[in-house]
Amino acid sequence: MTKKIFRSIVLVAASVLLASLVIILSCFYDYFARLQKQQLKDELYLAAASVEESGVLYLQNLSSESFRLTLVAKNGSVIYDTAVDAKTLEDHTDREEIKEAFETGRGESVRYSSTMLEKTIYCAKRLSDGSVLRISVNRATVGAIALGMVSPVIAVGIGALILSGVLANRLSKRIVAPLNQLDLEHPLENDSYEELSPLLSRINKQRAQISDQLSELRYKTEEFEQITDNMKEGLVLIDRSENVVSINPAAKKIFSATDDCTGKSFLTVDRSRDFNAAIKSAFENGHSEIRSQKDGRTYQFDISRIDSEECSFGAVILAFDITEHENSEKARREFTANVSHELKTPLQGIIGSAELIENGLVKQEDMPRFVGHIRTEAQRLVNLVNDIIRLSQLDEGVSLPKERVDLLAVAKEAARDLDAAAADKKVSLSVEGESVFVDGIKRLLYEIVYNLGENAVKYNVENGNVVISVAAKDKNAVLTVSDSGIGIAPEHQNRIFERFYRVDKSHSKASGGTGLGLSIVKHAVLQHGGKTEVESEPGKGTVIRVILPFAAK
Repeated sequence: MTKKIFRSIVLVAASVLLASLVIILSCFYDYFARLQKQQLKDELYLAAASVEESGVLYLQNLSSESFRLTLVAKNGSVIYDTAVDAKTLEDHTDREEIKEAFETGRGESVRYSSTMLEKTIYCAKRLSDGSVLRISVNRATVGAIALGMVSPVIAVGIGALILSGVLANRLSKRIVAPLNQLDLEHPLENDSYEELSPLLSRINKQRAQISDQLSELRYKTEEFEQITDNMKEGLVLIDRSENVVSINPAAKKIFSATDDCTGKSFLTVDRSRDFNAAIKSAFENGHSEIRSQKDGRTYQFDISRIDSEECSFGAVILAFDITEHENSEKARREFTANVSHELKTPLQGIIGSAELIENGLVKQEDMPRFVGHIRTEAQRLVNLVNDIIRLSQLDEGVSLPKERVDLLAVAKEAARDLDAAAADKKVSLSVEGESVFVDGIKRLLYEIVYNLGENAVKYNVENGNVVISVAAKDKNAVLTVSDSGIGIAPEHQNRIFERFYRVDKSHSKASGGTGLGLSIVKHAVLQHGGKTEVESEPGKGTVIRVILPFAAK
């Protein structure tokens, strides 16, 4: 702005200077022209009076470098000329000033010489004898004067421009200084040019609007960050060039990304070909999905294009952890397959024995054995169906009434029901401990104790022992079932609570179990807010510990 003001002031000064020179030159030129013309007339009158008195002799004795006098006879011939020989001059009858003087007594004219850049002024007066005396003087034209004044004009112009430049520089700085000192943070508090008041008022109004918009934007941004930072799902925003615009902590953890990935290409976050192909597909089709493994977890990535007014601004990537869902689906498929297998086995035994009896292929003395086999397989089928129903109820989280239960009393009841099985296996079964009360479902607590005790008896050795103990520890009820049985290898200990999982399938089948007992224990304990612990060593027995919270007093 300072430069513009400076240039404007210099330009105005130069224009004013040039205009002033032209006007002054014109005025002075006109003034001196009138003055010179009047002087020329006075000289003519004096010369005419002298010629009237002395004749040509006056002209011959006259010496002047400024004026030229010419005496013309009545017939137009030149009698005498102070500048040149009269004989060399032609007839002057047609001269405008001579002709006018013959007619009216006085005559004037001006003739220009473009080559000499000057003009000649003529004044003529008729004498008493009828002749005409003419006086003339050469005068420079405006152009000639201008050419003659080039050097001084240039000198004056340069001086004026330098002076105007210095003054313009100072003046422009003084004009701009208050503008540079404006406090735009507080527009209405400025005491500068009055003409700026409307502008400062508008700036103040716009600043207030911008401040409100920034506050709202800041609030929205903070709200967005609070929401995205607390999301369990990963969220990544990318622009049209696939650069990361925003990424929440969950997404950083999923992709193992650093904090400085914002603003960089998404390739710095994930370089997999399938993922990049999914992003390109989303930009082309509007949406795409992909599943991928990250650090042992399974994630589903939903990629959606962000459109506005038929223009794509980028895409949003949402990452969902579907590991549990995948595991549940896998468990469901395995459970379905196992149930089908487990149901088919006793049914095939029953159908096979029944067909043999039906076709008369069983001897009379073998009949009780085949009937007993049918009954055993039918009971096994009933037990399996009951376990499946019970497990389904636990999976569905069926709400059952809770009560204050003495865990020691439940343990003793389950032990009594296992006495016959323990005696058949020649295993010693005992219950010890103290009465500890928990808030729970008595039937499920009984199932926990019974299934753990039944497994301890089944997988024990002859003349072994099983001890069921109940104790209070750290505000929790602790149920411990320990045995001196075959034990469990370390690689199987984390899987014994899975449905239909058997460490020794041949032994389990011989024991007649359904493979669902420990899975029922696991779900029943979880429903009571407890946890299970396993300690075992092959050949030295197993200890399974169930920890449940105390009953509220």
